[in-house]
Amino acid sequence: MRRVLLACCAWLALWPAAVSAQTDFPNRPVHIVVGFGPGSAADLTARVLSQRLTQTLGQPFVVEIKPGGGSMVAAEQVARAPKDGYTLFIGTVAVVISSLLQPNARVNLAKDFAPVSLATSSSNVLVVKPSLGVSNVKELIALAKEKPGQLNFGTSGFGTSPHLTGELFNMLADTKIVSIHYPGSAQALTDLLGGRIQAMFSPASTVLGHVESGVLRGLATSEKARTASAPTLPTVSESGLPGFDTSVWFGVVAPVGTPQPVVDKLAAAIGEALKNEEVIKPLKLAGLDVRPMGPAEFGAYIASETKKYSDVVAGAGLRQ
Repeated sequence: MRRVLLACCAWLALWPAAVSAQTDFPNRPVHIVVGFGPGSAADLTARVLSQRLTQTLGQPFVVEIKPGGGSMVAAEQVARAPKDGYTLFIGTVAVVISSLLQPNARVNLAKDFAPVSLATSSSNVLVVKPSLGVSNVKELIALAKEKPGQLNFGTSGFGTSPHLTGELFNMLADTKIVSIHYPGSAQALTDLLGGRIQAMFSPASTVLGHVESGVLRGLATSEKARTASAPTLPTVSESGLPGFDTSVWFGVVAPVGTPQPVVDKLAAAIGEALKNEEVIKPLKLAGLDVRPMGPAEFGAYIASETKKYSDVVAGAGLRQ
C-alpha cells in the first residue's frame, strides 16, 4: 500500500508539468520529416505548411528530408520518436501500400501513428496517345476487352499509387491491361509519348501540360470528385466505373501516443492554414488539391484506404 501511495504522489507531482507541456505546446522547434526527395509533392506540402505554422504557432517548423524505401525509412524514424508532438511525419498513400506489399514491414500508418490532418492530394490522370483511337474510358475498356493482354499501362514503379490505380481499373472493368513498371513517372511518360506503351495513370502535375497541348489525351481523373487542376476532365467513376477513387495524398501524422490536446492544437492550426490563400496558391500551382481533414476523419480515411488497397493487392496477387 505504501508503494502505491508513493507512486500516486509521484504521478500527481509530475501531472502539472505534463499538462503544462501540452497547453504550452509548442515551446521549441517542431520537426516535420518527409520521406521523399526535395521538390516532391510531399516536400512542397510540408514546406508550405511549415511556413504558415511557424507564423501562427510562434515556433520554427523545420522540414527534414529523409528519403528511402518509398518513405518507409522516414516513417520508421518518426514512429520511434518521442510522443510529444515535436516530431511529425508527412504520411502518404505510399506508406499504406508499402506496408501491405511487405509482410514484414516494421511500420504501419494506421497502427503506429496518430492522424493529425490530411493536407493535400493529387489525382492520377488516365492519359493515352490520341493515335490509340479512344476518346473516353468506355472506349478504352472496349478496346482492352477486344485485345486482352495486348495493351499496357505505364507505372512509376511497382507498388506505387499509379500502379495500384491501374490494377484497380483492371479489377473493376474486368480488363487485362498489362502493367509496365518504370523507375518514375518521367520515364513512363517518355515511353507513352514514344508510343511504346498505350496508357498510364500519372499524377496531374506530370501530364496535364501534355494534355493541354494536345500531345496526350486525358480520359479521366481517378479521384471521386473532379480535381481543381483539371475541372473539365470527368472522373473514372462518372465515366463508367462507379466508386472508383484513388489519389496520391499527403497528411500530417504524429507517433501514436502523442497527447490528444497536442494533436488537436496541430490539427486546428493546419486546418486554418489550409484556408489561407498564401498556402493554397503554391499548392494549386503544383497540381495539388487542398483537402483539410481533422484527426477523426483522417483516421477513418487511412483505414478506408488500407482496406481498399488491401483488396487490390490480394486481388492482383501483388504481395511480395
